[in-house]
Formats: sequence, C-alpha cells, structure tokens
Amino acid sequence: MPEKIDYDAKIPNNVDLSSDRRLQRALEGWQPKFLNWWGEMGPTLRTQGVYLRTAVSVGREGWAHFDHVHVPDYRWGIFLAERDGDRRIAFGEHAGEPAWQQVPGEYRADLQRLIVIQGDTEPASVEQQKLLGLTAPSLYDLRNLFQVNVEEGRHLWAMVYLLHAYFGKEGREEAEGLLYRNSGSPDTPRILGAFNEETADWLAFYMFTYFTDRDGKYQLGTLKESAFDPLSRTCEFMLKEEAHHMFVGTTGVDRVVLRSAQLIREHDTTDIAAHGGIPLEIIQKYINFHYTVSLDLFGSETSTNAANYYTAGLKGRWNETRRKDDHRLTDGSTFLDRPVDDGTWTQDEVQTLLALNLDLRSEYIADCRTGLKRWNRILAENDLGFRFSLPHPGFNRNVGINRGHHITPDGTIVDEATWQAGRRSWLPTTEDLAFVRSLMHPVYERGKIASWVAPPINGINGKPFDYEYVHLP
Repeated sequence: MPEKIDYDAKIPNNVDLSSDRRLQRALEGWQPKFLNWWGEMGPTLRTQGVYLRTAVSVGREGWAHFDHVHVPDYRWGIFLAERDGDRRIAFGEHAGEPAWQQVPGEYRADLQRLIVIQGDTEPASVEQQKLLGLTAPSLYDLRNLFQVNVEEGRHLWAMVYLLHAYFGKEGREEAEGLLYRNSGSPDTPRILGAFNEETADWLAFYMFTYFTDRDGKYQLGTLKESAFDPLSRTCEFMLKEEAHHMFVGTTGVDRVVLRSAQLIREHDTTDIAAHGGIPLEIIQKYINFHYTVSLDLFGSETSTNAANYYTAGLKGRWNETRRKDDHRLTDGSTFLDRPVDDGTWTQDEVQTLLALNLDLRSEYIADCRTGLKRWNRILAENDLGFRFSLPHPGFNRNVGINRGHHITPDGTIVDEATWQAGRRSWLPTTEDLAFVRSLMHPVYERGKIASWVAPPINGINGKPFDYEYVHLP
C-alpha cells in the first residue's frame, strides 16, 4: 500500500486501482454521477478558487498540500492508511487472529450495512450546508466551509470504494443509493435523523461541526478497530481529515462566544441582539439542540446488534486496544439510568456487552465537556457570570430509553404541560432562529468579518486572517 497518492490516474488513489480493471471501470462509471450530485447538491456559491488542503500522501508527515483550487476541478479520490501486515483482531471471538483482507461470507450483510450507514452521513452534511456559502461571515470561514464539504465528499468516495471493491452487485447498488437519498427529502431522506435537520445559519454550522462531526469521530473510531482491514484503514485516514472539521466547530463557537462577551462588556447589557450579537441564552439553546440530536446518533443505550457486531469483530470500542479488560466482554455489567412513568429515575443493571452504545456515548459526552470548558473560560476571562452547560442525556431525545419521556435539561422528569411551557426556554424558538438568520449577511472583503463573530486567532496553514482564502468572481 503506497503512501503517495497517484494523481495521474483518473481517480486519485493509493489502492493500485489500475491493477483491477473491472473495479476501475465500475468506479469510473460512478464518478460522473458523483460529479452531477456535487453540481446539484454541493455548495451553491460560485468561486474562482478556494485555498484548499488536498491529501498527497497517507504517511505521518507532510500528508497534505495547500493551494487555491477551482472547486469543480477538486480531485476526489480513494486513500487508505498504510497497511500493518501483522495486524491482529483486537476483540471479540476472533481476537488474536489475523485481520481480514476480504469480507467473510457470514458477516457480509452486517459489514455492508455498517458501511452504507456511515457512507450515508457523508454527503448528507454537504446537502445540509448547501446554502451557507451565500452568507459566510468572512473569507476565512467561507474557505473552511468548502474544505469541510470537499472532504465530506471524499469520505463518501471512501465508503463507495469499499462497496464497489468488496460487495459486488449489491455494493454497487448501495453506492447508487448514497446519491439517490437526499437530506430532508420527504420521499428519500437520509437514513439517520440528524442528517435530515437543517443547517440554515452559521451558528448551526459551528454547532454541527462541533457536536455532530464529533459523533462522526467516535463512529469512525469504532470502525477503525474493525477486523475487516480495508474498512479499518479507510476510517483511520478519514479520522485524520475529520479533525479539521471539529476544529472548525470548536473555534467557531469560541469566536461567537468571545464576540458576544465583547458586546456585553462594551454595551453593559446581556441584551446584545440590538448591537448585532447573539445573546448567550440563544447560544445555550443551540447547544441543547445540536448536542441532543447528536446523542440520538448513538442509537439505543442497549443494543443486541452492537453486541453482535462486537463479538463478530466488525465494530469495536473507542480506543479498544488501550482498554484493560478481556476484549470479549462476556462477563461484567454496568448500570443504566432509566426514567420511570411516576417521574423518578431507576437504575437497571445490564450486561457490558449489551451496553456498547452507552459506552461510546459516554466517551463522546466526556469529550463534549471540553468544549463547554473552553467556552466558559472565555466568559470567565471577560468577567461574566453566565455559564454554558450540557443538558441531561435524557433531554429532548427521540431515540433510546428516554424517548417519549419529558425530561428537562437538569434531568427532572415532568409532565407534558410543564415540558411545553419550558420548551421555549430550552430549545431555539422560531423567533430565535429568525433572529440568528437575520444576522447572516456575507462579508467577503479581505480582513473583514461579520458583527456577531470574532476573527480567528490564527489563519490557515500560517496565512494571516486577511489572506484572500477565496477568489470570488
């Protein structure tokens, strides 16, 4: 598996695609369909060049090249991390055996399903962010939007390669379906609910890239542990690219919070809407919404499917090899908080193996708290008493044991009337969304930025903030 990527090929790759003419022809047949999808569902804004990062190698050093690229000419391709010829399966009933280079027949359907679900999320976010280029707060942010979008498109390529290369006719049909479904479509929606929600403003974009892309990090992390080595190496390289997406979210929210804090101090009021800022209460509501929608992506707290995937070696845990247990989980248990109809909480003891979704979600929640600490530190440094918080995991849930229960952000179980009365205080209202969207005006002059967000501390690849990251007509 070469580190360097062959950019002379019609489809850039490091998987020696030219040695398999049948696969090459199949993927070259899919390529124009992808480009048609990108033309219809990708970013609306026309540009004359965006300062983009393009992968040129999968090695640990110097893997990316930066330059202005005419976006329709971006070279989407197939990149897998380097192969470890001695890699062994780290968990499940096959632990200790050599990793699989082909799909075992008994796990074919399950592996295909896992790849399709992951693949379905990648183009969905591009579709959700289709219009954001029309209202970017700066050229720096506009560039980041394009960077995220082209890499999500490449992640789609990563999953399509696996479907074409290892799953025959059914895989090719599933690859077609990834372009057929569209985010929010009433007839052919994306598979997971969060990927049918709107991303209609830039605060939502920063929240999406913080919370929802962070879910993606954990899902890819479990697939990186897979016994199916091509899937493992694909996800390992995707994680390298995904880190920038979360950086966009983390620093994006940082900059909104900082700007709001500056306006509060400057005007000596928390009511900064009239001064072009986003009130802290609205930011909290956005956190509540995007965090809880992302929690739903982890599925039900207990799952026989997840247990079976683990036992079979298809999908591991986050940081599987660093865990200090038997990696089979046939013994052991954990406790799960469950709401009761009488308005109290109880604890169920469940087998560790059945609670893998809960385990992964717990890792994610701990990671999300780091963002809250960053944003609260900004408030403290500006001598503000307001503090952001993550709502209780039972709040605003449509998946799992909390679904159907009315649970407040502090974890109190209430009746429907109380829930409806508090809802406007906890989640973005129609008026909140309209206000935030009223601030979304494009700022495309070099070195200038919208009123509601602070400029970044550092530019991209050492460039200053006033660098012309995007050439516009």
